[in-house]
Amino acid sequence: MAKNKFNKNWIHDHINDPYVKLAQKEGYRARAAYKLKEIDEAEKLIKPGQVIVDLGCTPGSWGQYTRRKLAGGDDGGIKGTMIGLDLLPMEPIADMHFIQGDFREDEVLDQLAGILGERQADLVLSDMAPNLSGIPTADAARMEHLIEIAIEFSQTHLKPSGALLVKCFKDMGFTQIVELFRQEFKVVKQIKPKASRDKSSEIFLLGRGLKKPAS
Repeated sequence: MAKNKFNKNWIHDHINDPYVKLAQKEGYRARAAYKLKEIDEAEKLIKPGQVIVDLGCTPGSWGQYTRRKLAGGDDGGIKGTMIGLDLLPMEPIADMHFIQGDFREDEVLDQLAGILGERQADLVLSDMAPNLSGIPTADAARMEHLIEIAIEFSQTHLKPSGALLVKCFKDMGFTQIVELFRQEFKVVKQIKPKASRDKSSEIFLLGRGLKKPAS
């Protein structure tokens, strides 16, 4: 009974969520677009001409927002390069290179290298979250693992002056995750956008400037 009540409450909140309505109106695939929009407008992350990599990009609302920011190419396309990676399939986004697979595997990294060439990313985005088990210690370990993967990826593919933005949760090993960021980045910020639900422990970490860029 409690589960049914929870589901009904969630559906009610979702249907009446102003960001859900706005996403439907403005053509975004998910309300998550407004979290990135708010962070980007405050931090000036996304600029025409950049190389941007979106880890865990499905369903694509962050990619949609990024594309709108990079629009204005001579051919009606974008100024810059967008690359999305995810284990799950994704409906195509114009001008976005999409690679389906695990970005820790050589085959996927080879595809990424083929798109990047000699370039490195200006910005790495990660909206990834683990499948939750309900066991706090296990979920915290999974979340920390995802952040470690995003940091490792950035150490290899991010410009020394670049930025990494990741989603994490205050109740999932957050202190350790902040410490990881501080070890790797010169500037670390915690950001809770208005589009993130009040009752959610979701928070975003932004790291700028790698302390030990890849040689």
